[in-house]
Amino acid sequence: MAISRRRFLHAAALSLGFAGLHRHLAWGNPAIENRFGPLVPDPEGVLDLPRGFSYQLLSRVGDPMADGLLVPGKADGMAAFPGPEGRTLLIRNHEINPTELAASPFGASNERLKTIPAESLYDGGHGAAPHLGGTTTLVYNHQTRTVEKEFLSLAGTSTNCAGGPTPWQSWISCEETTGRAGEDLEQDHGYNFEVPATAEIHRADPIPLRAMGRFKHEAIAIDPHTGVVYQTEDQEDSLIYRFIPDEPGVLARGGRLQVLAVIDKPSLETRNWEEQLVRPGEKMAIRWIDIDEVESPEDDLRHRGFADGAARFARGEGMWYGHDSIYFTCTEGGPNQKCQIFRYRPSRFETTPAEDRAPGTLELFVEPNDEAIIDKADNLTVSPFGDLIVCEDGSGGNNLIGITPSGQIYPLAHNAMNNSELAGATFSPDGQVLFVNIQHPGDTLAIYGPWNRT
Repeated sequence: MAISRRRFLHAAALSLGFAGLHRHLAWGNPAIENRFGPLVPDPEGVLDLPRGFSYQLLSRVGDPMADGLLVPGKADGMAAFPGPEGRTLLIRNHEINPTELAASPFGASNERLKTIPAESLYDGGHGAAPHLGGTTTLVYNHQTRTVEKEFLSLAGTSTNCAGGPTPWQSWISCEETTGRAGEDLEQDHGYNFEVPATAEIHRADPIPLRAMGRFKHEAIAIDPHTGVVYQTEDQEDSLIYRFIPDEPGVLARGGRLQVLAVIDKPSLETRNWEEQLVRPGEKMAIRWIDIDEVESPEDDLRHRGFADGAARFARGEGMWYGHDSIYFTCTEGGPNQKCQIFRYRPSRFETTPAEDRAPGTLELFVEPNDEAIIDKADNLTVSPFGDLIVCEDGSGGNNLIGITPSGQIYPLAHNAMNNSELAGATFSPDGQVLFVNIQHPGDTLAIYGPWNRT
């Protein structure tokens, strides 16, 4: 029922210019046709796209990689970086825990683990249950439309869900788990790790960025003007975090962690589950609260921050910088717990004493409150033509959704293969290719099309 209803409503949006859906849209002029036209069923049953678009399978789970390991499963967050001679480097997360051997880069019995040095692993699981998450790097050739090389670029971490690119050409990979060292774990988990973007086979030093906090990380976004890092947390009672590095661009040297609060609305419930306390388009002035004991042995940063006045969010997930703003999704926000997308506009005096006089602002960008429009928004990116591209992680068939800067919503692609979430949507540096993962089994696709149709 959910799938057929979604297809009907998307078709209605095309023919009626969203007029019949006005009540579902958060704000903005609803009269918009689909940006690229209606979706056309894929005869191969993989990905439905608008007419004139095509896709290509680039990477498949279990295929051999250039380093002798196997393409891991459960591909999730991802970003694209400029590579040598016009190539694109993709760094891709894998949301794997130690028990998911079918998705392991080391084989179904971890038999290939012995081919890499033990110091390459953050957590070897006392030799019995090595952690299987981390990242892979792909080298994509635009002329041949092929992946020339892929390799494991971060090893031994766990449940690497999303993350974000840095302006200095690296990827921050985030662990969405807070396991403690003990019987099965050699290390505490719940940290961020930095992975350089390089075309050479290389595994990043598995150094946890402890000052950025220990919690169920989801994603990060960096304001290139200040080097400040914003972070989401995947909990139903999560906070939004700001990390001010002691040295911009060198996160490992430490810094200060803060949590977002709304001025004059302490401990604001933004989730809108029981009462509409936050309305779309309303701009709220923001202050940031210092928080201590950031390695949080009790995993209680969100509880302490909320008690100190921080705003509470419904599962902060995807986050991306664009339009001089930080956009982030709350997967279970809104009365029906289907989706909220917020926009934070940093102060022009961000992190300076003058910030108090001209604070940054937060607004609820869209809250469709209907799974037929957006069902559980997860990863997102800002496209070269200005729209948000949002990955769904719902239960009734998942899509890529476009949202214009004014808040108008349209379908861009439909996962026709299965009910898995789409993840890691990111554009090549030249803006001509959209890469995306189908998390289960974990394949990576490239989408080509007339993007200039916008």
